[in-house]
Amino acid sequence: MTQRARQLIDESRNAIVSTEERIRLHPYLDALEKRGFGKGRLGVFAGQQRHIIESDLRSMELAVSRAETGAAREFLSGMLEGERAALSALLLFGRALGLSPEQLDAAKPLPGAFAYSAYVYWLAGNGTSAEYVGAFLANLDVWGANCGRVSRALQANYGLVKEDVAFFDLFATPPPDFGERGLAVVEEGLEKGANPQLVRRAARMLQGYELMFWDTMWEAVKS
Repeated sequence: MTQRARQLIDESRNAIVSTEERIRLHPYLDALEKRGFGKGRLGVFAGQQRHIIESDLRSMELAVSRAETGAAREFLSGMLEGERAALSALLLFGRALGLSPEQLDAAKPLPGAFAYSAYVYWLAGNGTSAEYVGAFLANLDVWGANCGRVSRALQANYGLVKEDVAFFDLFATPPPDFGERGLAVVEEGLEKGANPQLVRRAARMLQGYELMFWDTMWEAVKS
């Protein structure tokens, strides 16, 4: 049963609903759907994601190594594999924009974009598995929804094909059991003494950094 965990994540999301709405209604997405900026500026997104994904890979490796239980370790290992698949898919997106892996590596990290990953690494090293997984459970719905919008806009307005946008589709369609398995990890953590207030804090912080990422992407392309 995951009743306590489900209630906690629902409460966490309700507490940050205004932030989630700002992410879902972000002007970057509106501009993308109206082809409000040129294809060349999409490289900013690709370059920043290269740094973010590579950092998140290290974060997830750390989270796996610190997992308190076998179930948490198994779930986090699955997240790690998903992140590795995302990195491979990101290279396809870069290629569609005419960018090599070396060019993506050479992109200068933007503080407002990379802050998300800096917090994820901090959480992996300092939080419990319940905090780490709970934060992502609260965050990934809006990230997935936005990725779906980006995928559709790129295909409709920028001439990209399905293979080119695999990175976005990967996040837009998570495994069907992802949420339930994640809730089981949070439930197990709560049973072992994880602090619900820290889970709520992790969700609030991660969602705030998610908004900061989109704000930074918009600032980079709107002028």
